[in-house]
Amino acid sequence: MSLASGSLRGQRAVVTGAGKGLGRAYALYLAKQGARVLVNNRRHAGQSDAQTSAQQTVDAIREAGGEAHANWCDVSQPDSGLQLQEDLMTKLGGVDIVVANAGIDKASSFAKQSLADFRAVFDTSFFGNLNLVHALWPQLISQGYGRVILTTSSAGLYANHGQSAYSAAKAAVIGLMRSLALEGQRHGVKVNAIAPYGYSQMTAPHMSQEMARLFDPALVAPLVGWLASQACCCSGEVLVSGAGFIRRAETAETEAIALDAGQLDSQLTQLQSLPRQTYASASASFAQFLQEINPPNENA
Repeated sequence: MSLASGSLRGQRAVVTGAGKGLGRAYALYLAKQGARVLVNNRRHAGQSDAQTSAQQTVDAIREAGGEAHANWCDVSQPDSGLQLQEDLMTKLGGVDIVVANAGIDKASSFAKQSLADFRAVFDTSFFGNLNLVHALWPQLISQGYGRVILTTSSAGLYANHGQSAYSAAKAAVIGLMRSLALEGQRHGVKVNAIAPYGYSQMTAPHMSQEMARLFDPALVAPLVGWLASQACCCSGEVLVSGAGFIRRAETAETEAIALDAGQLDSQLTQLQSLPRQTYASASASFAQFLQEINPPNENA
């Protein structure tokens, strides 16, 4: 999984949440490979352009000889995708690579978390992905090419105590990604999700200095670069990455067994021990389920 220098030359990219941490690392890497990058990160109150993290990432790219432009819209806002689309058309002439990275968390036990806080997490961590991709999807489809990288989390895969909002948002990203991968298949648009482990503003309270060095965001960036390239050969995948390592996550089901209402405790134990199978779509899963509950008549 290596890219030659300049392998993204001429490609037009947008990266949200690219002012710091993982998003900044992605933007720098894409630009190093030759992509022209729209760097998004919301502006904080009272900041001048030069003080914003988005502009600082842009400056770093330009100093290295790349092309980049800043965008300060808040991806949690419903019209953010349209704003980014307009900026991409004006500054880059369109888009080929979409990296939805922005996310927030407000960790709290579900009983103590307000619905307002839950929605705030969902607005950025899920709708931040959705608003962007929904606005740019028609162009990707019409031009017959695109690479979309959404951001999920191990919390979306497995959940976590005190992260019901973030877990729900990131699980929703996986469902969105897999549906878009199916829709983009015949249009040359590949859609994948990464679950990154990297030192960032969100993870800083939970990482020692040693762990911060180990989980340098720059070590995730090559995966994003490959997923953003023409060399990418996968779609609909969830890839976990950090510290220079990668693994694949999947959703799987066992074969079906006849439900016995009086033996459900032992049946659950039985199901946990059965082999698991993955499916390309919900339709494929249902078709196999039908086959298992209505096996062919061997005497027919």
